[in-house]
Amino acid sequence: MAHESTYQPGSGFERWLDARLPVVRVMHDQFMVFPTPRNLNYWWTFGGILTFMLIAQIATGIVLAMHYVPTPEHAFDSVETIMRDVNWGWFLRYSHAVGASMFFFAVYIHLFRGMYYGSYKAPREVLWIIGVLILLMMIATAFMGYSLVWGQMSFWAVTVITNLFSSLDAVIPGLGTTLVQWIWGGFSVGAPTLNRLYALHYLFPFVILGLVILHIWALHVPGNNNPTGIEVKSPKETVPFHPYYTIKDGFALVMFVILFAAVVFYAPNWLGHPDNYVPANPLQTPPHIVPEWYFLPFYAILRAIPNKLFGVIALLSSIAVLFFIPWLDTSKVRSTSYRPIYRWFFWAFVLTSIALGYLGSQPPEGWYLIFGRLLTAYYFAFFLLIMPVVGLIETPRRLPGSITEAVLGHAEESEATSPPVPPPPPPAQQRRPAEVL
Repeated sequence: MAHESTYQPGSGFERWLDARLPVVRVMHDQFMVFPTPRNLNYWWTFGGILTFMLIAQIATGIVLAMHYVPTPEHAFDSVETIMRDVNWGWFLRYSHAVGASMFFFAVYIHLFRGMYYGSYKAPREVLWIIGVLILLMMIATAFMGYSLVWGQMSFWAVTVITNLFSSLDAVIPGLGTTLVQWIWGGFSVGAPTLNRLYALHYLFPFVILGLVILHIWALHVPGNNNPTGIEVKSPKETVPFHPYYTIKDGFALVMFVILFAAVVFYAPNWLGHPDNYVPANPLQTPPHIVPEWYFLPFYAILRAIPNKLFGVIALLSSIAVLFFIPWLDTSKVRSTSYRPIYRWFFWAFVLTSIALGYLGSQPPEGWYLIFGRLLTAYYFAFFLLIMPVVGLIETPRRLPGSITEAVLGHAEESEATSPPVPPPPPPAQQRRPAEVL
């Protein structure tokens, strides 16, 4: 949302810097006085929470990398050394591990909020695509970080996931096996594999940081969406980002950090797997290989397909389909609040995603497998069938005329948006009787 700059340098140094590198002006215009819709709810605060979590993950990760030893012989022991011998090492390690879970928890809420309120629709398609790219990079980064523990579960998770590329042998004989050996750096998961995962795990967060900057840039061009899905029509429908939303986002961040700290201090291993406290053993496979909880819905989709190649295709498609949501949704209405039919399908999709996460943690057999296949079918049907069809046949509720009307109602809206009425002229002085005659 383009707006005229209101920054005024307050000193000679600021004027000198502003004429050469107007970074203070940019920060002032984009993060202080940026016009923001007045009706944003607390679901919008997760954008700021995600920025905080990314910075926390990078900060703790850099310190942990100073003490970690990326070799199969010392990786597991170096993690234990960090926990026991490094000053505040236990806090850094638990903050980083739990932080990954909290990061994904916040990003999934951010994703579902964007889907519910139609934040992917024009003119915000690029904003949405960059967001999905961030999610994809987060998944890759978290997978690589999970492998660095070099416990039983992380070692075999790396073995299973990287071995999925061997499914390409069904397309071109020998291609998949060659690709897997190239990723491993040998004929099995070993020292070269660990070194490569360590290097990429250190690099990718900075790539994510660059994408986040682009994401914020793409947001500030058209401006924020809002719960009504109606574009801003008047300056009276916006407020400056500071202090209104800095206070609101700050309060939500404090609540989130309290939850984060409660898990770190009281249940740091709650979301982990006990097998990861057993050193990696290439000769002993765990009875049930389970990835971290934030991968479980995609893992359930992978296992729901009996064919290995088609399972991999379904796994990749479950993420790739998110890129095309702006064009799959045919409705002209952004916010699901005004779409009575689609709303039921959306909440069914949310429950489906949660249920797939549960099924991904269970053995792929019996009813778990049957329900996994049914929910996988609904997952793809939601994007490829329900979104296009319901958008064409649905009759949405009447949209308010403006954001102000949605907040204040018709009477107040007309009063707030109408031009001020000039005061009546002063009453004429009473004329004297002589003047009347």
